[in-house]
Amino acid sequence: MFALQGDVREHLCALTGLGVPAHGVRRPAELAACDALVIPGGESTTMAKLARTFDLFEPLQQRIRDGLPVLGTCAGMIMLADRVQDGIVGQETLGGLDITVRRNAFGRQVDSFESELAFAGLDQPVHAVFIRAPWVEQVGACVEVLARVEGGPVSGLADGRIVAVRQGPLMATSFHPEFGGGDRIHRMFVDLVVPRA
Repeated sequence: MFALQGDVREHLCALTGLGVPAHGVRRPAELAACDALVIPGGESTTMAKLARTFDLFEPLQQRIRDGLPVLGTCAGMIMLADRVQDGIVGQETLGGLDITVRRNAFGRQVDSFESELAFAGLDQPVHAVFIRAPWVEQVGACVEVLARVEGGPVSGLADGRIVAVRQGPLMATSFHPEFGGGDRIHRMFVDLVVPRA
């Protein structure tokens, strides 16, 4: 669990509730001990700066290139994106997902909303909480779209926007599954890391 900034505690609770041994990652040695990583919601520019300060940025990029399974949620999705629109000047990402995300696409904190989403691979809709969330503008040929949103604070502009994707061992959501009242997104990610027999 990337633990320098963001919704760390909530993700740790979701993972430990599934019986997964999970711990915070703040240093390269802790990253080296990980079989998978969650990058939570928070502030993507702050995350990038802190990752540099704590000498985690390049090791994270290398582990992602080497195939580390990673789940990025909200700001975590931005951190995994290869391209960002509406970012700050010089904004850095870890990359790995062949997507273009639009930062804060759904508006400010006051524009936060909740929605029910059809989600690929799940029988029932997912309750999704969007807080200053990005959306995906473009996906590469190898990216699987897992969910799209209908409605929201900028209804019409937001309808049909991509809000969850997967590419190989990387998975990302625009929303916060740790606040949605279920563990199915985390379980799907755990199954991506350790497939069930």
